[in-house]
Amino acid sequence: MLSEAREFLHEHNPAARLTMFGQELNDESYAICKADMLIKGQNVTNIVAGNTLSEDGYSGQKFDYMLSNPPFGVEWKKVEKIVSKKHLDKGFDGHFGPGLPRVSDRSMLFLMHLLSKMRPAQDGGSRFGIVLNGSPLFTGGAGSGESEIRRYVLENDLVEAIIGLPADMFYNTGIATYVWILSNKKPAQRKGFVQLIDASGFWQKMRKSLDSKHKKMSDEHIATISTLFGAIANARQTTVLDADGKEISHSILRDGQPEPENPADRKIKLSPVSRIFRNENFGYTTITVERPLRDEQDNIVLGVKGKQKGKQQPDSALRDTENVPFSNDIEAYFAREVLPHVPDAWIDAELRAVSDTIMQMLGKLAE
Repeated sequence: MLSEAREFLHEHNPAARLTMFGQELNDESYAICKADMLIKGQNVTNIVAGNTLSEDGYSGQKFDYMLSNPPFGVEWKKVEKIVSKKHLDKGFDGHFGPGLPRVSDRSMLFLMHLLSKMRPAQDGGSRFGIVLNGSPLFTGGAGSGESEIRRYVLENDLVEAIIGLPADMFYNTGIATYVWILSNKKPAQRKGFVQLIDASGFWQKMRKSLDSKHKKMSDEHIATISTLFGAIANARQTTVLDADGKEISHSILRDGQPEPENPADRKIKLSPVSRIFRNENFGYTTITVERPLRDEQDNIVLGVKGKQKGKQQPDSALRDTENVPFSNDIEAYFAREVLPHVPDAWIDAELRAVSDTIMQMLGKLAE
């Protein structure tokens, strides 16, 4: 990854002065990387062995650009004590301030590790890309560690884009994967927004499969995704089909561009591939809706002791929840969407939790 990034950057700017750093747990991968850096004339002491989550090889250092492809769905029980202690003792001054994901999946720990290594915006800022499976997008309900981490990156306006890749792109898994692009130096037109790109259809079949890897992206596919990201625009893919439904051609159509004519013997299919959403579109507040407990005569039961004396008692069997988008006033939403159906309901103000809907938004993009 470091070598490919170095070569790509030098193609764009041969005069660029690049200093590479890396940390790797696997002994074989570590040795290969160190040998490669030696051949490329890089300082091999910048490649560190060890567990990134428990043994930070670059304590106190910040970086301009970062990239990571952490293992999917791997537990972090072996380093749970160390990671939990960092979270509790250091908070946002450490690596894991926003929260901790469940022990069965360490993906979001790597995300937070990269966040902790970002150069402050006033010093030039940082951008990084990380490849993740679908779990970090939807695992964990309101108030969970995963939800709090997603909430942190959205509320701090750090997410530039999330790109859905085709399935069967990696050697050891056929599951869907996503590239997250995060930055604390967003250009003005990106501030307050997240771009979702559905690149799941941008692939070509490999002549020979390699384990679970059956598909790859062509240079044209990669260029299309890069252009969509750089344009920061809503766009759809136009697919022309013959009368039998066979694909004839396809092109990318940005908002504002005229739709192609639809000949009588052909069909035009339009599919969203790039959408721009405001940060607040991803979040919601989960409210608990209570309804009164009633006795056998259908009378409302009131409390008789302490703070509950004289107050309506909730019926746990009728308890429900509502997800209120951030863009909505909670009381207005409740009056509009709930009270017309259950006039005796009320909100338990102590049982509110904030969550997010990144996966649901990706679902809307793919529809």
